Amino acid sequence: MEAFLGIIVGVLVSLGVVTYLKSLKKKQLVNAQSVLLLDKVKTVCKFITVEGDFAEIYHYQDVKQRFLKLISSKKKALVVINAKAYVGYDLKKIQLRPDKDKKKIILEHFPQPEVLSIETNLNYYDKSDGYFNKFEAADLTGLQTESKQHIKDKIPESGLIEIAQKEALDAILLIETIVETIGWTLDYSALKLEGENKKLLK
Repeated sequence: MEAFLGIIVGVLVSLGVVTYLKSLKKKQLVNAQSVLLLDKVKTVCKFITVEGDFAEIYHYQDVKQRFLKLISSKKKALVVINAKAYVGYDLKKIQLRPDKDKKKIILEHFPQPEVLSIETNLNYYDKSDGYFNKFEAADLTGLQTESKQHIKDKIPESGLIEIAQKEALDAILLIETIVETIGWTLDYSALKLEGENKKLLK
């Protein structure tokens, strides 16, 4: 009889150990999945929602003076800037929190749209050198930098940021698709959405 009870106790203990190991393994899997999801979302990094074309005329002029400012030398150029600006979301700035028990990712904060990149193509017209003030490679590099900044300064009045805000839901749905690839769900109820276009609020 005692041997029989010992067998039963042994079986129960074995079942308990197996159940515990399975639950531990499942918990480790869930933890690994949540980390994987967060890494996946951040790997996407930047999501472009809007692009805009710009054509601007930029007047460049540089004057150097010599001999106690008695003599000046001017170089100048008329620069036509053709540019493409990309506006969207830097997904590294989102705030996500995993709920491992419910296999859910909670989206707590979503960034505002920003300028992700600007591509410029410069054409030079009416380019002239001064006698001791000539165009050099460094000047052309500087013009590239100045032209990008010139376009960047124009973006706020172009309406691209506002258009990108209206596309915020598309960016969220991209994250949701990534989350659903391994059977989790995305909860973005903490964010405020309004209007027919579901514009993301600050």
